[in-house]
Amino acid sequence: MDTLHLPTLLAAALLFSSSLALTFDEEATTARRQELSFEHNHHPTDHVHIDIDIDIKIQNPRLLTAHKALHALKDALYSDPNNFTGDWVGPDVCAYNGVFCVPSLHNASESAVATLDMNAADVAGYLPKEIGLLKDLAVLHLNSNRFCGVIPEEIRDMAELYEFDASNNRFVGPFPAALLDVPKLSYLDIRFNDFDGPIPPELFQRPYDAIFLNNNRFTSGIPETIGKSKATVIVLANNELGGCIPRSIGEALETLEQFVFTNNSLTGCLPVEAAHLMNAAVFDVSGNALTGSIPPALAGLYKVEQLDLSSNMFTGDVPGDVCQLPGLANLSVSYNFLTREAAECGALDGNMGRSFHDEANCMGQSRPMQRTADECQPVVSNPVDCTKVEPSSATAAAASGIPATTYAVSATANSISSTADFLSTAANSITAAAATSLPSATADSITVATTGCCAT
Repeated sequence: MDTLHLPTLLAAALLFSSSLALTFDEEATTARRQELSFEHNHHPTDHVHIDIDIDIKIQNPRLLTAHKALHALKDALYSDPNNFTGDWVGPDVCAYNGVFCVPSLHNASESAVATLDMNAADVAGYLPKEIGLLKDLAVLHLNSNRFCGVIPEEIRDMAELYEFDASNNRFVGPFPAALLDVPKLSYLDIRFNDFDGPIPPELFQRPYDAIFLNNNRFTSGIPETIGKSKATVIVLANNELGGCIPRSIGEALETLEQFVFTNNSLTGCLPVEAAHLMNAAVFDVSGNALTGSIPPALAGLYKVEQLDLSSNMFTGDVPGDVCQLPGLANLSVSYNFLTREAAECGALDGNMGRSFHDEANCMGQSRPMQRTADECQPVVSNPVDCTKVEPSSATAAAASGIPATTYAVSATANSISSTADFLSTAANSITAAAATSLPSATADSITVATTGCCAT
């Protein structure tokens, strides 16, 4: 895959229009469709009837199989307002709208369907199991439609598939594990859907170049295997992920360029190993419940351009070396509980078009738009010491099969000496968080952050 360009990918991953996002009524309807698809152990495609004229002449067996797959897909649509599939008639599938053919990899004298591009066709329906018959397909673009239901297991049969984009639809169910069996898949984009459940550890052990899972409902923790990923882009933003950021993230130092975990429920300390991501241009963990201090080691992010640590529960200083990173264009530490910042940080704002955001912290009169003393006191007076490191709860949870948050809360019960103090702090912190529009915090989340991930 060509080198991914920062502005394009970041805009695509995070600024994608949400105009087609599900309403509550649509979510209920989608869930009902999924339920219906499994009633009586029947797959919806068991009822598809495909009419093929036995007299049509198709050039080769590959195109004949593609003809069957495409007509199964057309029959699985219940709405096509723009008549995207209107010309999907006759034997010449290579002339169909959105279909592109090339010489077959197995026989250059025969044509094969290599790309199916239904981008923004505004069709509604489901994916039939016959989609797996497109064994020569390298690119499948289904993005920005109204596909619902589950992704069929037969997709694992698409041995040549390199790029799969099903973003901005209404797919449901757990992570489509069949995709993990597609041997050549490199670009995986299933953002803006309604997938739920845990992220499988195997995902990060596949040779993907880009992984977009943002704006779904994935839960549990981030697998420790994330450090094994060879991807240049990993976007997990806007899910329901809990637990810690695994320390293994630093093992992805050679490849990872965009690290976007914003707006989840991540807790614990930011691992210093994250500073090993020397090629990262985007590092965004905003909108979580991370605690402790900002690691000075983040000054090792030599290529970072966008560094967003906002809307967490960081305390202590903003390190001057971090503010002096040479390529830094935007640094945000706003909506935390920071008490000091180096002089280099203030000089960053407005310098050569760069920006620095530090509002809603605990810096008193030294900076504008800060929190009140009453808001700051419960958190600032009980800072988390991230130097007292324990194994990540996400590691143990993954091994046990227990959701990371549940596992960490259980571990808290064993920390008798500190539990009472931290629960008291949690109650005060929750009040402060509610008053200052922080991400929602609970006693469990704060306890996890303090005892289950990184500190004792």
